[in-house]
Amino acid sequence: MAELATIARPYAEALYEVARTQDLNQWAAQVDELAAVAANPQLRQFADHPKVTASQVFDLIVSVAKTPLADGVKNFLRTVIENDRLAALPAIAEQFHALKNEASGVSDATIVSAFPIEPAQLANLVATLEKRFGRKLQAKVEVDPELIGGVRVVVGDEVLDTSVKARLERMKAALTA
Repeated sequence: MAELATIARPYAEALYEVARTQDLNQWAAQVDELAAVAANPQLRQFADHPKVTASQVFDLIVSVAKTPLADGVKNFLRTVIENDRLAALPAIAEQFHALKNEASGVSDATIVSAFPIEPAQLANLVATLEKRFGRKLQAKVEVDPELIGGVRVVVGDEVLDTSVKARLERMKAALTA
């Protein structure tokens, strides 16, 4: 996937340069939606068909998108399609978010919990994690009952695993060593 990341970088940087003069959050949401549509295997199969034109692919993607797209996002999508880079759109969206977060000093955090987290608990947890990781976090919560209890937090390439499952695995490893 390093090749997709290499292809995606200039597109993400160009998109960010244009978007930073606009509403970044709105553009990020629209780019995320386009990435989700572009990741659909049926759409990719349609787009890869030799008899399908770039304008047909563009029209299909715009019609499938749930929110109306800004003109700049439409121009970006046309460029991606014309350059046959639709497969790179999810990677472009990921790098766009990284640039947006870097500029605002925020990092994405995925919090995986065994149980749903109440908003007040989440606010306390995020405040504690921000101190631990030394930066502002934008948290997304996922529920995984296999953790048994506790949480696993992923911020970039850092992982903080305080789940019961992880503790049991460490105990198992210690006992069998």
